[in-house]
Amino acid sequence: MALKLRLSSGDISGFKFLFSLALMYGLMAMLVYSIIHMKFVKPLGIDAPLDRFSEDRAVKHVRVLSEEIDGRQEGRPGLLEAANYIKGQLEMIKERAGSDFRIDIDETIVNGSFNMMFLGYSISLAYRSHMNIVMRISSANSQDTDPSLLLNGHFDSPLGSPGAGDCGSCVASLLEVARLTVDSGWVPPRPIVFLFNGAEELFLLAAHGFMKTHKWRDTIGAFINVEASGSAGPDLVCQSGPGSWPSRIYAQSAVYPMAHSAAQDVFPVIPGDTDYRIFSQDYGNIPGLDIIFLLGGYFYHTSYDTIEKLLPGSIQARGDNLFSLIKAFTNSSMLQNARDRESSAATGNKYMDQAVFFDYLTWFMALSDEARFWGAFGFYAIITLAYLVAGLSGGFLTFFMSGSMLVSWVSSRMAVKSYGCQLLRSAKRERARRRKGQTLRPNGNEQRRNDKMRCSGHPHLERRVEGFGPVAFPVPPSSGGACAGGVPPEIGLEALALPTSRQLMAVVHNYYQKAPMKMNISHGGVDEDTIDHLLRHYPYNHELSNLFFQARSSILQFLLHLTVLALALSSQFFPYSNDAPKRVVFQNTFLTAGANQVVDSTYDFSVVDSNSLLFVFKYAPEVAKELHISSELSFENAMLSHRESWMALFPVSFLFSRSLKFPTRSDDVLKQYRYFPHLSVYKPHTISSKGSRRVYLELSLGSLKEVWVTVLNITGPLSSWSFADNILPAPETVIGGPPSYICRLSGASHENWTFWLEASSSEDLTVEVAVLDQNLVGAAKKLKSLFPDWVDVIAYSSFMSTYIF
Repeated sequence: MALKLRLSSGDISGFKFLFSLALMYGLMAMLVYSIIHMKFVKPLGIDAPLDRFSEDRAVKHVRVLSEEIDGRQEGRPGLLEAANYIKGQLEMIKERAGSDFRIDIDETIVNGSFNMMFLGYSISLAYRSHMNIVMRISSANSQDTDPSLLLNGHFDSPLGSPGAGDCGSCVASLLEVARLTVDSGWVPPRPIVFLFNGAEELFLLAAHGFMKTHKWRDTIGAFINVEASGSAGPDLVCQSGPGSWPSRIYAQSAVYPMAHSAAQDVFPVIPGDTDYRIFSQDYGNIPGLDIIFLLGGYFYHTSYDTIEKLLPGSIQARGDNLFSLIKAFTNSSMLQNARDRESSAATGNKYMDQAVFFDYLTWFMALSDEARFWGAFGFYAIITLAYLVAGLSGGFLTFFMSGSMLVSWVSSRMAVKSYGCQLLRSAKRERARRRKGQTLRPNGNEQRRNDKMRCSGHPHLERRVEGFGPVAFPVPPSSGGACAGGVPPEIGLEALALPTSRQLMAVVHNYYQKAPMKMNISHGGVDEDTIDHLLRHYPYNHELSNLFFQARSSILQFLLHLTVLALALSSQFFPYSNDAPKRVVFQNTFLTAGANQVVDSTYDFSVVDSNSLLFVFKYAPEVAKELHISSELSFENAMLSHRESWMALFPVSFLFSRSLKFPTRSDDVLKQYRYFPHLSVYKPHTISSKGSRRVYLELSLGSLKEVWVTVLNITGPLSSWSFADNILPAPETVIGGPPSYICRLSGASHENWTFWLEASSSEDLTVEVAVLDQNLVGAAKKLKSLFPDWVDVIAYSSFMSTYIF
């Protein structure tokens, strides 16, 4: 009662507003949770009709790839087993095809070398004996030069992961789509090329091999890259282009539209890349889509990426979307082979502008080519990125939600004055109306509602889109934005904080007669009456937002106390579990000299999030005991593992937090390996007329059996080499060290590598070699097994040696 006497009517109104806002957030969070966890999609069983995509049939492939095959990493036997399984499935599909189909299956071995920027670092990549399995489905009378649609998915998996989501689910989806294409009786008017590539995790190598050497590469007129940075959830279009044509096709045909153009600008700063880059940017300039599983990011590239983590409905939604998309792409007049595409680019193309698009909870999509519309999305992307960068630590969520209400309200006012948007409606309903001869003109009641929706005090603003009834639309709580990263259910609240606090901002229609809007139609499974009903119950009132600011300081104090309390409480809960494991990198490092001598041996540990190794050892007492770690361990008195120790993982190692090193014995490795990797001169050096010196080298990988990658770090007066068409990448400089040229070698570890290096002077060339072997010696295996199950340990052996020439 005493508290009530100290509150004015303004305070009470403010608290009522906050309560209403919290209730709205809660209800919408529940809705978003059901959407991003695919509760709205019913997966079809193994006995589903053959003319339908079946998730259960696809999951059978995932089970084989992730459970029955032991590891699909480069260097392990499971990768070849997976390739043989995929090829066998394609052969069975070919046998089922009728006479109307022409089906070609091609298995190719790719070799190559090229330079690229990855994670902001310049690097050269050389590869050999990587495998691509390609199937082309076309009509019986198709020509070899006909423009085709490419569907790409990779069947290799990352270190230490069974790869059920990444990317067993991709391969399984493409296999089921290929089967469906044949069994449905639909003969594609243009060829469909299915590419199952065997080396994506090694920095997009197999896709590069396809684009440089395959006989069908110049026929590709568009592509869909299927990927996973999580284990399930919405299959988000993260990248689209060049131009707006691919996103328009997606908007018109996707059964469950899940897309957000904001992801396209956020994606380059996320530590990773996909084959989309090779096809669309670096080597093809082919229009396409990059479609990625997002939910379950906690399991991404971990041993927990298992079939049990796949959410029911996720693969079903992906498959339904893909089959609808391939029909739309192969029927499109915009599908052109490389030669015709170059001609069109020279004469100009109306769809070359980059599109701005997003879905609204998979119901429908909005799409615009207006560049100025980007401002309404930029802030949304920045906020989502901030959440990812914060690493989901502590009470950031609570703090962010409290702070974002003010900032988002300000941004909404600016957006209303500066930007417009377009609303896309169900294409299915539109086609039905056209068949009946109906138009999209508003009736009398709709027109009267439109008139009522005008902003009082702002006669130049209308909350309607002509012909669609009253519309009020915010920056969307899209299925993509709501589940960026693998996060707990609270992410729905975070994702909705920005658009909800905008109170469904008004759409500017023909603002001052300077920005005429063109309407587009999209299939999304919702009609304008439903949109109208939803939006009329959330009318925008710019005075409502002012209630918060009209209240006295007691409300701000209340929010401040609530935030501090949440920060204090949330930091006390243990943040890791089987559903959100702590990631630890464990490297058994061997410094070698020659082919059979070990100079030193250590255990190196690092982590990839904000809680340090000290946290891990504190809660993993058996590991600490095995390493003889005392309770006084700190970074000041421990032996640090420096950046050069992690050369085998360059440049991914730059993502690691502070690393520690512990000495260990090397007895086991001398028993397990007869020879270690070593570098030698295989013929005398030569000197050119200009004085440059060429050294001819041979790299043997010894008796290592499961080599994933070899990294060369070359310093000195290097002027040329035999890699990447004799072109050097930009040199990298580690603090305090000389300029370095980095080259990663992968493939066929039983064969020696031969190459040459050219020095511009008589000064020495220094070559450091780091070879990553996926085998562990006995003591390292035992140590790995001591970690608790809330820790995911990526463990391997690294053999390092140095040579001077």
